[in-house]
Amino acid sequence: MEIQPIQPQLPARHEQLMSKAEELEATFLSEMLAHSGLGEMQGAFGGGQGEAQFTSFLRQEQARLIVQGGGLGLAELIFNAMVEAEHGTA
Repeated sequence: MEIQPIQPQLPARHEQLMSKAEELEATFLSEMLAHSGLGEMQGAFGGGQGEAQFTSFLRQEQARLIVQGGGLGLAELIFNAMVEAEHGTA
């Protein structure tokens, strides 16, 4: 049996903001993974044009899973900045 950490209940608006912040972090990570060359096949065993077309989908899913697993902490920083901006405390 796996014990899940207790998550504080966020108001609906905060859940929306956190979701968007996590999307932004995933997009950032996806771009960083792309520039790092992750998943690029070299030589005769590369997937050619077909692989090139779908590599971005794989990278985006990998980035989403990284964020889901805790990420880099960018989502929390982005979320806090959005909440502050929304409440006019920035």
